[in-house]
Amino acid sequence: MAEGQLATDQIGVLPSELDSPQGKLVYLYLDATEGATVSDLNQTLAMSKLSILSVLNSLTSEELVEKRGREYVVVG
Repeated sequence: MAEGQLATDQIGVLPSELDSPQGKLVYLYLDATEGATVSDLNQTLAMSKLSILSVLNSLTSEELVEKRGREYVVVG
């Protein structure tokens, strides 16, 4: 998807497993953009890469997102 372009008509309901505000933010961004790299998330969400990697690790272990090449995408 083009940088900065959001697929807002495709954003779904947040999974109940999401507790943290950062987890929700990253999940919603990935859902809206249909995937993003760590650098994309860092630049757009103004979060440190360490925080982003921690959130992505958590979301991946909960099987809510998966890594495809360099991008992380919402599962399902």
